[in-house]
Amino acid sequence: MIPFWKKWLSHLFPLTLEETSSEHNPDLAVVLDRGRLQLLSGNAIYSWDDLYHNFTIAFGTIDLDEEHIEDVLVLGLGLGSVPYILEKVFERRYRYTAIELDEVVSELAAKYTLPRLSSPVEIITADAGIFVAVTEEQFDLIVVDIFEDDHTPEQFEETDFLEACKAHLRPGGILLYNRLHNNAKTRLATERFYENRFRVVFPDAWAINTGGNWIVAARHPAAIPPSRRDYL
Repeated sequence: MIPFWKKWLSHLFPLTLEETSSEHNPDLAVVLDRGRLQLLSGNAIYSWDDLYHNFTIAFGTIDLDEEHIEDVLVLGLGLGSVPYILEKVFERRYRYTAIELDEVVSELAAKYTLPRLSSPVEIITADAGIFVAVTEEQFDLIVVDIFEDDHTPEQFEETDFLEACKAHLRPGGILLYNRLHNNAKTRLATERFYENRFRVVFPDAWAINTGGNWIVAARHPAAIPPSRRDYL
């Protein structure tokens, strides 16, 4: 439990609660900023409670009341912003399987975020690509939020990975894939990925522009709603 006075002070200036490192992330810091917990790594913000706006915006474009979601797969857990946002902002209690490569990040999520949630979250410390290649489970929602510092590793941009994600979506299930879109280089890379890779696997995909990021999205082709809109 974080003392109230620390939360109050964090609205004046960020407070570093813990600094550590791992094989995959040489610089990791848990920071209390504006009353919310951040996970920082190098140039990237991996999590920031409900201020991780990319997914707050993306989930807001989906009518969650109309979706049959029970099981959620999160590839790239960070500190756990995805289950935090869905529970605390959208008042949803789903079952989560969270895949996180970095054991230290898994431990930080278990220490700082999971105790604040009532939703069941199973953390598996593993490579996301290997997990989707070998698991036989299916999910109603898959969230891909995989970064090394401020870039997405190439293996998670390959058609094989996207096809594996598609195979684990239940009929009508949704895939949300977080991409940087904040400068000329990342805009070009993300738009090429979207057109040349993502829409090849998911022809009816759409993109949600969150301001600095794109969440590229798709629904299992067994259930494409006729009224789907683009959010560019």
